[in-house]
Amino acid sequence: MPVGNCDSYINVIGGLFLDEPAADLATVLAIASSFLDRPLGGDLAAIGEVGLSGEIRSVSVLNQRLSEIARLGFRRCVIPAHVRDEIRCPEGLKLLPVKSVAEAVGAALGRKKE
Repeated sequence: MPVGNCDSYINVIGGLFLDEPAADLATVLAIASSFLDRPLGGDLAAIGEVGLSGEIRSVSVLNQRLSEIARLGFRRCVIPAHVRDEIRCPEGLKLLPVKSVAEAVGAALGRKKE
């Protein structure tokens, strides 16, 4: 997506300082959603660090994060395909494992993988 000439404004609730690498993927998906003018849906969460070449990297304490996501009522979650630990999927949560930003956009927004 040619977003290099676009301005992006990211607002974190309460004006908190965000230095968590696991928020990378959610931020990228929000930008793609805005650029494509297609909503992600209120039931989707995303966890993952994005590398410079667009690969999605694993994050720490993924199972705890997934449990909290399910507790908050999300039904789908985009996660890294390559994870460090065995994943325990909470009941009612559908996991969407991805290896790249292109796959993540496809999984979240229904676009074909590039």
